[in-house]
Amino acid sequence: MKTIKLGQSNLQVPVIAVGCMRMKDLNKKDAEHLVRTALENGANFFDHADVYGRGASEEIFADAIHMNDTVREKIILQSKCGIRKAENTFDFSKEHILASVDGILKRLKTDYLDVLLLHRPDALVEPEEVAEAFDKLHSSGKVRNFGVSNHNPMQVQLLQKSLNQPIVANQLQLSITNATMISAGIHVNMLDDTAVNRDGSILDFCRLNDITIQPWSPFQYGFFEGVFLDNEKFPELNAKINEIAAKYEVTNTTIALSWILRHPAHMQPVTGTMNPERLKDCIKAADIYLTREEWYEIYRAAGNILP
Repeated sequence: MKTIKLGQSNLQVPVIAVGCMRMKDLNKKDAEHLVRTALENGANFFDHADVYGRGASEEIFADAIHMNDTVREKIILQSKCGIRKAENTFDFSKEHILASVDGILKRLKTDYLDVLLLHRPDALVEPEEVAEAFDKLHSSGKVRNFGVSNHNPMQVQLLQKSLNQPIVANQLQLSITNATMISAGIHVNMLDDTAVNRDGSILDFCRLNDITIQPWSPFQYGFFEGVFLDNEKFPELNAKINEIAAKYEVTNTTIALSWILRHPAHMQPVTGTMNPERLKDCIKAADIYLTREEWYEIYRAAGNILP
């Protein structure tokens, strides 16, 4: 598995992260199979969040991987906090961050996280309070690196002003059909809808500041409306992906993910599948390097227009 440096951290991470959101739906045997498949194929970076299955996904993962000190040394664990599902609020208070991490560590049966992300922007965030929480977590050894999810450039800068640790990652929605962060940069200084900058040039910002983008839902269109692969709503896109997949003798899943990996931002997409065979198809994307022409062909086939 190819690796990249995660932001300004000292971590070398696989270019494919294994998302564990849906692990709550697996029994122990199936969870063990998925985790074993990931590790056998070099995918040892696992992405969690305390709201995934209300903590159940983390618990199932820890049991499935048979967590102990030896296992822990061989994997990289990332989790997220900040969403209070029961109260339907966001919370970046020092008290909540610290309590959330303690819960995460207990469920994952580990003493530390390699990376902690703040899940979704809290409108009531007090950066100084976040800094106090991060300092305590870092000095205690409970969290080694920090990042955010779904944050725009100004929100990142606001946090970073108070933090003593660098923000190493930003987890953002990105797929072939949800590529506004790319399209807005292509339609600069134009009057069409695609030129609308919806995220503050987050793609360029992260590249300039050595923050690794972790695309989530890399196969979804809309906001969890479904996958675009083998979907009759996207005939031209699927025809093009299938054509290129045949050329490289891989599946359409592999090509869809390799499209993201081809971007020079060196992103780390997060898978969501609980199917071991499909996970292997995702991992194969690390070995496919699309040509410039193929990348743009796929981009246009998704309905994106070049000026």
